[in-house]
Amino acid sequence: MTKEDIITALDLGTTKISAIIAEVNEKDEVNVVGVGTTPSYGLRRGVVVNLDKTVAGIRQAVGEAELMAGVKVNNVVVGIAGDHIKSFNSRGVIAVSRTEEGISNEDIKRVIEQAKAVTIPMDRKIVHVLPQDYTVDDQTGIKEPVGMAGIRLEAEVHIVSAAVTAVSNIIKSIERANLSVRDIILQPYASSFAVLDEEEKELGVCLIDVGGGTTDFAIFFEGSIRHTSVVGLGGVNITNDIAIGLRTPRAQAEEIKKRYGVAIASLVDTNEMMEVPGVGGRKKREVSRQILGSIIEPRMEEIFSLVEREIKRSGFDDRLTAGIVLTGGTAKMEGIDQLAERIFDLPVKIGIPKGIVGLTDAVSDPVHAGGIGLILYGYRHKEETGFFDKKAGFFDKIIKRIVNWFKSI
Repeated sequence: MTKEDIITALDLGTTKISAIIAEVNEKDEVNVVGVGTTPSYGLRRGVVVNLDKTVAGIRQAVGEAELMAGVKVNNVVVGIAGDHIKSFNSRGVIAVSRTEEGISNEDIKRVIEQAKAVTIPMDRKIVHVLPQDYTVDDQTGIKEPVGMAGIRLEAEVHIVSAAVTAVSNIIKSIERANLSVRDIILQPYASSFAVLDEEEKELGVCLIDVGGGTTDFAIFFEGSIRHTSVVGLGGVNITNDIAIGLRTPRAQAEEIKKRYGVAIASLVDTNEMMEVPGVGGRKKREVSRQILGSIIEPRMEEIFSLVEREIKRSGFDDRLTAGIVLTGGTAKMEGIDQLAERIFDLPVKIGIPKGIVGLTDAVSDPVHAGGIGLILYGYRHKEETGFFDKKAGFFDKIIKRIVNWFKSI
């Protein structure tokens, strides 16, 4: 492997930090060669709250992946999520510069710049400007306008912004771990590369990533991302409920959730028992698994109901023909797909990463949807991704992504 063949993804979560190393083999396939995962103690809801612990977690996860892969990595593609993420749709309009030659990449750059010319608070920076579709004169719904004849060009874009301090602290943590940031990608957008088909994106689908600190979701329709949002509840809230409800330490509550968790209490028999450790040296006791389900179910209903409310607010609730796709560690919980179907009244599936070869057994899990998505994003956009230049700023890199993408058409 050469350094150019290696892509490393870093998934920074509230409960875990994972690193995945992949190479592009001679068959032009993405081959996963190393995976490292460690508990996360320095992040909360997508924000660094302890720099030293975050750096230590990054070093451990990347070190495990490097040991497995037998390579040394220098840069990472990192995912960003959390309730500091905000997004909105915008429109730009320009006159085509040279109508006789058709729409050029320069015209695309200008219309994107026009679309992003909106007021953004000083404490926020743009992470993504994602084109949805274009209008050339009166012809709407165009995905690839380069080369077309026209006088007026309009662009509909989805703009994602993040808190400057949150992004800066993530970059600082990675750099202190002796790594460079190759690119920063919105986590649910990255996950879509691993678990969604183009047909699903075309028909209309909502990808819901139930993470540790937050639940992030993205809506796709007619092949483009249309809406993204964040609900400030996740797996940690379920763990806390279990710890309080069963009177057990949080560490044991997390293990109980992973091993025995069920999203619908009625799916288990009242006679099915589990062992619950006590607090402060108190004796273990037997508790019905149905009681565990009765603790988890209302919290999951709350999370999904909040997501449903945001979907309705977006105006795309009647366009999700392909339904719901669930990812994240909580998506592995028994009965969660059935509960989601009941809340959303839509078909639901668990998103298992695909599109890779190699250590598929280690990453064929919804918890790795974000990491594999970052790998596939880095592979498919290798011409646009480059090292993050703090001096150049966010938007210079974003424009480069979009223009290079059109040059490859």
